[in-house]
Amino acid sequence: MHIRGSLRTAGLSGAAVYLTQCVIALALLLPAAQAQDEASVQVSDALGRLVRITSTQRVVTLGSDITEIVFALGAEDRIVAVDRGSRFPEDATSKDNVGYRRRLSTEGLLSLNPDLILAAEDIGPPETVDVLKQIEIPLVLVPKHDSGEGIRRKIELVAAALSLETEGRKLAEEVLEKFDSATRLADMIPQAKRKKVVFFHGVERLTAAGADTAADAIIRYAGGINPMDAFQGYKAASEEKLIELAPDVILMMSNGRGGPTPDEVFSNRALSVTPAAQTRSLIVLDGAYMIGFGPRTADAVRDLTKALYGVELKSDGE
Repeated sequence: MHIRGSLRTAGLSGAAVYLTQCVIALALLLPAAQAQDEASVQVSDALGRLVRITSTQRVVTLGSDITEIVFALGAEDRIVAVDRGSRFPEDATSKDNVGYRRRLSTEGLLSLNPDLILAAEDIGPPETVDVLKQIEIPLVLVPKHDSGEGIRRKIELVAAALSLETEGRKLAEEVLEKFDSATRLADMIPQAKRKKVVFFHGVERLTAAGADTAADAIIRYAGGINPMDAFQGYKAASEEKLIELAPDVILMMSNGRGGPTPDEVFSNRALSVTPAAQTRSLIVLDGAYMIGFGPRTADAVRDLTKALYGVELKSDGE
């Protein structure tokens, strides 16, 4: 009202007054619009999609490694929900749970009213992912690569999405230094003493990890040999094949109930014929810890190396 009165006093017509008011209103709104644009970030995800993010106050994390990275960056208060596999750190279990990351429900995710979804690139099912790509809520798919460089890329992308680039660079440097230190332990193990290790998902269906799997990578980083690496991905292993491969050690994920136990594993007819059965050599590790390739992977490499070779090795500079 004050503006209108002063403009009329200056002798402007009604149309001119209206136009001038619009210009003034636009000028008043422009700083706020610019501030919002400056607060937004744009990142390139695993598919090469440019994703614009304007708010990160309500974040859903899908993937144990993604959740661990957000916690390690100190942004856990922004997380409103996680997937079923995100059980570390313990505080992650207090968040809402959206279930298995490969069987997601679009409705369930949208009901959380998230500002941002940070997800491992292997989330599913495909039809849910297709819908998530089309909606206005930013979806950042984080690339999966089972290496130290892959962990660094995960951390830096998640940090950029959360506008925590400085924290991300620091965390990536610390994690990569530990990873390189842990993987150097394998160089100290003579080739002749390296053990053949086969990873199985479970006892009932003996599906073993071949090349291009996280399990294959962790075995190699810990100084083991994966005799299944002639195959890509996961492949069923018959009794005849296991006799041929002759693994020295069986590696498995914990079932969360104290098992599997050596009795359960080596009572399986196919596994009972392996050299591992003769020495009852079974190593059981938490799945996310062992094959998550996140901030704790260096510790997992060390633990597996120690379990395989029975000594606490030290790398150069420690």
